[in-house]
Amino acid sequence: MLHELLYSLHEYFSPFNVFRYITFRTSLAALTALIVTFIIAPYVIAWLKKISMTQQIRDDGPPNHHSKAGTPTMGGIIILTSITISMLMWGDFKNIYIWVIMFALLGFGAIGFLDDYMKTVKKNSKGLRALYKFKMQTILALAIGIFLYLNPKDPYTTVISVPFFKKWLFDIGIFYILFAVFVMVGASNAVNLTDGIDGLAIGLVAIATLAIGILVYLSGHVVFARHLHILYLPGVGELAVFCGAMLGAALGFLWYNSYPAEVFMGDSGSLGLGGALGTLAVISKHEVVLALVGAIFVIETLSVILQVASFKLTGKRIFKMAPLHHHFELKGWTEPKVIIRFWIAGVVLALFGLTTLKLR
Repeated sequence: MLHELLYSLHEYFSPFNVFRYITFRTSLAALTALIVTFIIAPYVIAWLKKISMTQQIRDDGPPNHHSKAGTPTMGGIIILTSITISMLMWGDFKNIYIWVIMFALLGFGAIGFLDDYMKTVKKNSKGLRALYKFKMQTILALAIGIFLYLNPKDPYTTVISVPFFKKWLFDIGIFYILFAVFVMVGASNAVNLTDGIDGLAIGLVAIATLAIGILVYLSGHVVFARHLHILYLPGVGELAVFCGAMLGAALGFLWYNSYPAEVFMGDSGSLGLGGALGTLAVISKHEVVLALVGAIFVIETLSVILQVASFKLTGKRIFKMAPLHHHFELKGWTEPKVIIRFWIAGVVLALFGLTTLKLR
């Protein structure tokens, strides 16, 4: 969009040639999303307060969370707006993968928006029924999976790449569509489950986005991909610009979502960001690496599954409360301590995921 206009001026003034470079536009996308977030967030927060779009606190949650009642929610619209504006300025919409990732972000975000709307405006504390939400996510992910499966530009459409090994590629044929659906829906719900205390999920999303951004850029660069023995996927490098926008929006939102939070992102943010992370991994063939980079999201999800299974089978709970971050709160950790320690773990896991680039 804007970058094309600016790049066209390089014929008259050579410095405008920088707008052709993905790395330069990635930096601009991050800064733009950050600035847009800072500009619109105060107005959106005030508007959410005005229309009483505020958080409903469950009675069975941690006791210290009751003070959060009345905090504006659905702040995910700030994140989605910032990313969209940034991409309209610096993204190359002639690249089909940009359309796919924006469809995923806004599609999963729309499902979350509907859930938030029902929880707040309709005063239905449970929001969308879990089954309906899951069906909508599955249909959306299935549409993306089928499109990618039919994509003639991807030479590895049905392949799963295993990190730490140079040539461990598993072609699972048409079943890759189901695998892709599992990754996208799983990532979307994993981020949603992690979004339980101030700044935790958005901080971990920022960390994971930075790591995935590096991976997609390398996957789309023929020289780096061959040197590192990862799959070279033409056109995928452009997704680094999207990762820059998502990182900038996440950091900007963290300014207002950090403890004590002025706004929560709600399902509109968590489902959208999680779905985008899953889609990035599927497009770039880094699904397994995403599980390493985002292992905190995986662990949080497993804690819920194990808690429910244990209670139904034995009548006993494994954790004091699930997801896992609430368990540590009830063990006496202060909320900021839980957040910082989970962030530290997220950084370590992201670095571990990036080491797979050389250990092949």
